[in-house]
Amino acid sequence: MSRVEIEYCTRCRWLPRAAWLAQELLTTFEAELTELALKPGTGGVFVVRVDGETVWDRGEQGFPEPTAVKRAVRDRVAPGKSLGHSDGPAS
Repeated sequence: MSRVEIEYCTRCRWLPRAAWLAQELLTTFEAELTELALKPGTGGVFVVRVDGETVWDRGEQGFPEPTAVKRAVRDRVAPGKSLGHSDGPAS
């Protein structure tokens, strides 16, 4: 069981985006996650971490598509799990 953290910039008003992504992850990985935290930050931050390891950083990779984050989280918390249509090639 794993913990996911989404750190988002409060000054940029990215809470809705972080909350929506949190909902997507909680729905997809309801049996694999023990906790999902939203962490307020500043400086344009939007980072997704699994058990303390960064799996997506907006500063390096841009804003994530939800399917890309789902794949990154899946690869760490449930490598054998099918994501259905999200496993297809990114458009």
